[in-house]
Amino acid sequence: MPAVLEIEGLRKTYKSRRRGTRNALDGFDMRVEAGQVHGFLGPNGSGKTTTLRTLLGLIRPDGGRMAILGQEVPAALPAVAGHIGAIVESPQFFPHFTARDTLSLLASAGDVPAPRIDEVLELVGLRDRAGERVKTYSLGMKQRLAVASALLKNPKLLILDEPANGLDPGGIREMRTLMRNLAESGMTVVLSSHILGEIQLICDSVTIISLGRRVASGPVDEVLARHSSGAVRVRVEAATDLPVAAEALTRAGIRVTGTEPDHLMLTGVDKPATVTRLLAEQGLYVSELTRVAADLESVFLDLTATAPVPGQHRQVDQSTKVGGTEQPTSGGWGA
Repeated sequence: MPAVLEIEGLRKTYKSRRRGTRNALDGFDMRVEAGQVHGFLGPNGSGKTTTLRTLLGLIRPDGGRMAILGQEVPAALPAVAGHIGAIVESPQFFPHFTARDTLSLLASAGDVPAPRIDEVLELVGLRDRAGERVKTYSLGMKQRLAVASALLKNPKLLILDEPANGLDPGGIREMRTLMRNLAESGMTVVLSSHILGEIQLICDSVTIISLGRRVASGPVDEVLARHSSGAVRVRVEAATDLPVAAEALTRAGIRVTGTEPDHLMLTGVDKPATVTRLLAEQGLYVSELTRVAADLESVFLDLTATAPVPGQHRQVDQSTKVGGTEQPTSGGWGA
């Protein structure tokens, strides 16, 4: 498929007397194909926002190549800007303006037909609150208004930085549905978020950045498969037999990575049926044998060397989808 966004070898260096030289972007690569919802992930300070700001001409790069809709940027930004909608960093609005006033001002500046204002208000669920002043809005409502402003031009490429910031679970679900509907209509969406469970649910592909470099990219299922540890959870009929089971499996060369009160965790198991056979030879009968797949959160934490959040599981059953529990702290809107 054609690439809507291409970045090759992007570099950006900051220098200061106190901190010296810091490579915010160190040869970063990224490719987003048309009609996809693409997740752009990275821990704080990884270079994510610098990439987006550089792409939109807000920061001058020190090296590398960037292209949007097949045209080199920043040189071609005047030609492609009308096809880009973006939210980057914190939203800023005139507090005494209503949502309709805000969008009318932006529509006038961008030669957007007036009927489009009602369309985007309907899309983001603000139609019934459009006459209220922005200063009365919650953080989640301001995020909805930010997304509406980015959609005004009906862009071919939509870049959203933390669009779910401040939304309740129902609002997050609505935003997820909106993103999928936009992609199905032919729009390409680049979505940056710390809610990794949502990214796993909504995105077709991902790019993960750490310390200014790409550490993973591709379709979500392929990224998960490449970084799966082949973990297996096994239970036997009597929990008191678990030490015997662990010893038998270890002797057979299977790595036992965790011993819990009611089950064992194994890794590097190519054929789970081998576990059943080995334990049956010891007179131990398996009551559960479940292959455990890495979820996007565990892959992200491993690749970016980020400590896990206490109390959160790093892996889930293949049949289970994990919802995000961490609330992001940034968001915003741009042209």
